[in-house]
Amino acid sequence: MKLTIIGTAGVRTPLMLRGILRRQEKLRLTDLYLMDVNAEHLDLIRMVCEPVLRQQEVSFRTIWTTDAREAIEGADYVLTTFRVGGIRSRVIDERVPLRYRVLGQETTGPGGFAMALRTIPVIFQYVKLIEELAPKAWLINFTNPSGLITEAVINYAGFPRVIGICDNPAAMQRAMAAALHVPPEDLFLEYFGLNHLGWVKAVYLGGRDILPEVIAALQQSGMTIAHLPFPPDFLGALGMIPNEYLYFYYHTEEAVQHILSAEKTRGEQIQELNDWLFAELKRLREEGNEDQVQEAYISYLVKRGETYMATETGHKPFAKEEIRSAIEEEGYEGVALGVMECLSGMRPGVSIVNVPNRGAIAGMREQDVVEVTCYLGKSVVRPIAIGSVPDHALGLMKQVKEYERLTIEATLSSSYQLALNALALHPLVPSYEIAKHILDDYIQAHGGTFPSLH
Repeated sequence: MKLTIIGTAGVRTPLMLRGILRRQEKLRLTDLYLMDVNAEHLDLIRMVCEPVLRQQEVSFRTIWTTDAREAIEGADYVLTTFRVGGIRSRVIDERVPLRYRVLGQETTGPGGFAMALRTIPVIFQYVKLIEELAPKAWLINFTNPSGLITEAVINYAGFPRVIGICDNPAAMQRAMAAALHVPPEDLFLEYFGLNHLGWVKAVYLGGRDILPEVIAALQQSGMTIAHLPFPPDFLGALGMIPNEYLYFYYHTEEAVQHILSAEKTRGEQIQELNDWLFAELKRLREEGNEDQVQEAYISYLVKRGETYMATETGHKPFAKEEIRSAIEEEGYEGVALGVMECLSGMRPGVSIVNVPNRGAIAGMREQDVVEVTCYLGKSVVRPIAIGSVPDHALGLMKQVKEYERLTIEATLSSSYQLALNALALHPLVPSYEIAKHILDDYIQAHGGTFPSLH
């Protein structure tokens, strides 16, 4: 089996490699191609990975390349995890809307809009290469905004063999399991929504839905669940547990104020950390001091993990011990590789992924890409029926889905007016006039990395 990963100059690649090594026999992996357009960063990330490869018995060959054709040709699975414009573009995506007291966040609201406009043309180029060079391959998309990009690939590029993934629902399941003192695999979650816009509708343990008891325990006993920035009484009113990214919708003013009050946006924090990591790796390479490479990388992960969602929610940073423990767990690499195991037929199972609705969520279109609990088997993906959902959730989903469709159509037609309409429709953008200010500022600030609109 040949696995190709596009975007491997990113900081998650060593974690992905660790997951691959754990599962190499199950996957029957023979060839791993690690591709990125940034040759310098790719070489530095390779320096982090190669000692790990030398320390274990490896049953596959590893090819590091900047050649997309070479990487994709004959692949069985292509995992996309790239960022068009780099971290500098994320900083602009987040900082511009804050000028108008509008949420600045990587994938949600205007930030996700700008990222999508840059990313859709690039993912379409990779899809064309897959159709030419690896037509039987499955595309596993982790490139953000994951759900919107998957929507574009399936419903506009017409490529059906794609699944969008996100590690957030899996993290929710692990957090609930930890709070309940049971293994994560003992829980079955009925989850529905869009990417970064979803809710847990039921939690089954031993064949019984215990979600009402979990919410009651949160209200009465002070039980806490990691990555759940919502008051217990609010959860009681919802009767569901929202994805943490819904904080940006339910507590918009607080989130904006928290970010404005901070010295740096999340993107600026990550830019500073990434600059430090790559400078440190370059220094260690020049000094021939590779013994400290792993220590530098782990230090980076801890610093990054400590501040996750802290600025936006105003919550205290995570403790170093929590982060070090979380690093040992499988994050997005576990989701991606688990999906591949299921699709290969080695281990059919259940995962929360982004796929066409196919009637799973009542009120959404058949072909709408939704994030929902699915059965995955050998080349088979079937969303599990959720049925009707609360009107407030359905209404928000439908509005955001229409924003997604307009964003894709604006990108493909290079239409300024459609782009403006899309941004103005997003529920986190308060008016058409502010949407126009944000769009015009993006065009000016991004320059050549932003698509030309007319």
